[in-house]
Amino acid sequence: MMLSPIKKNVSNEDAMQALAAAVAKAIKTRAIIYLYGDLGAGKTTFARGLLRGLGYEGKVKSPTYTLVEPYELGNKTVFHFDLYRVNSADELIHIGIDDYFARPAICLIEWPDKGKPFLAQADIECHIEFCDPGREVNFIALTQLGSDILQQL
Repeated sequence: MMLSPIKKNVSNEDAMQALAAAVAKAIKTRAIIYLYGDLGAGKTTFARGLLRGLGYEGKVKSPTYTLVEPYELGNKTVFHFDLYRVNSADELIHIGIDDYFARPAICLIEWPDKGKPFLAQADIECHIEFCDPGREVNFIALTQLGSDILQQL
């Protein structure tokens, strides 16, 4: 059974990270999450919170220039993509984009529209919008896996 979209309001950066940590705890082995939002909306903050929720304690930086930042966390792998600077989706072929989706991993993809049609199907779309105060976060499950994860929020 697919869930209806879930809307959450977060008042600050800590609340965004706590929400993302809750999502992290609901992921068993893999998930593909598309992150949508304007510049400064909180996509990287969400990624940081998800990584913290999985136990990562190091610095989390936006992979704006590297396109992808890998994180190995015990039994989980996270790939954080930032496609903001991609001029053509064809560029993703050169970084071996298919290899990232071929294994069980958590993939967080900022600016996913710039990577279509080379991206794997998302399990969850996360739309982050400015509101006063804070942000409105809308989650949409696109697969049964995504629905299973969001049911735990």
